Amino acid sequence: MTVTETMPAGDARLHVAAFTGGAAVASARLRVRQYVAPLADLGIVLRESWPALSAFPPHSRALRPAWLVGTLMQRLPSLAASWSADIVLLQREMVSTLATLEGWTRRPRLVDIDDAVHVHRGGRAARRLAGLADLVVVGNAWLAEVWRQWTRSVEILPTAVDTVRYRPAPPPLRPSIGWIGSAVNLRYLQAIAPALQRVVRDFPDTEIAVCCDRPPDLPGLPLRWVPWSEQAEVAFLASISIGVMPLADGPWERGKCSYKMLQYMAAGRPCVVSPVGMNDQLLSEAELGLAATTLDEWSDALASLLADRDGAQALGAAGRRLAEERYSVAALAPRLAELLRFLA
Repeated sequence: MTVTETMPAGDARLHVAAFTGGAAVASARLRVRQYVAPLADLGIVLRESWPALSAFPPHSRALRPAWLVGTLMQRLPSLAASWSADIVLLQREMVSTLATLEGWTRRPRLVDIDDAVHVHRGGRAARRLAGLADLVVVGNAWLAEVWRQWTRSVEILPTAVDTVRYRPAPPPLRPSIGWIGSAVNLRYLQAIAPALQRVVRDFPDTEIAVCCDRPPDLPGLPLRWVPWSEQAEVAFLASISIGVMPLADGPWERGKCSYKMLQYMAAGRPCVVSPVGMNDQLLSEAELGLAATTLDEWSDALASLLADRDGAQALGAAGRRLAEERYSVAALAPRLAELLRFLA
């Protein structure tokens, strides 16, 4: 399946064949698909393909052998078609945690990494990808350090946020502490539940808003759950007062590219975040939010923003400016184009 049309023979523009993990995979949408239109304006035609079965395995182990064979078979037509492109872009592995058909694509190859995929299976797939790549593009500085163990050709390209789609809106009348993300990451939000309970006790009008593919387990809290969809994100972010991004501090978390935080920034909302990995970097670039590590720090930071609405709005405005200037699609598309042209 592709999201761009084949260009006519003799087209002088640069053609890129991109392999991603699936239609609903966030990294495919954010690291590849949202660049299709701006790259076209810069003279680069990006053609994306993904397997209908997805690059990620089913929950049932019994189904995984058939899934693996089916996924690889579905890759073959796109793999053959990619040989007519000028560059191949591999967004992570073709099959999650495994190195499979990547070596059968044409060169030059750009490998794009936005997570700590090297923690899986002893890093074997990551090292194989590094060896196949002419250039590895990673989403943050910590990932760059990791991948430079295996190749010198590493560049940093942060995950971009669409600042045209996400725009500041007047703060809601009812104070709302918001979290957006996938169910696999709800454990981080649940870990700060005692701090949220303390804040709600001191600010009883406050609600906890969650946009996720399933409702969170947050008993005793005034919860508003919004089922996640790409269409629901914009209205949800406009409906919250403060965004939160709690994390543990481990290798997997340091590999994250702070997209949640960038969404809050683009929407002009102040945030309270764990100062882990790229979160800490963003906090250092502008006064856009507060850091919290302990439960006391979480409750104190949230309470201070709820008590000082003018100050909170100033932080949100600073985050919005930073998102537009350095982390927007408009700001980062020329950098991706530059990297692709470097390889051509």
